[in-house]
Amino acid sequence: MAALTIRLPNSVHQKIKELAERDQISVNQFIASAAAEKMASVLTLDYLKAEAAKGRRSDFEHYMGQAPDVPAQDGDERV
Repeated sequence: MAALTIRLPNSVHQKIKELAERDQISVNQFIASAAAEKMASVLTLDYLKAEAAKGRRSDFEHYMGQAPDVPAQDGDERV
């Protein structure tokens, strides 16, 4: 495991301490969890962008053409 020194404004550090205490975890655990959540968010966005880039308009139009042309069900109308 690696050690990392970060500088935080006192107000941010204090709020992290309070939130960590509320969750009954250490400040280190809180920050590690927050970093992991942010990393997962960024990696998910990267993945979705990469998948979207593989899409082809012709495939989209083909599958949209397979959908039946029926009126929207109650509650699904456009507003």
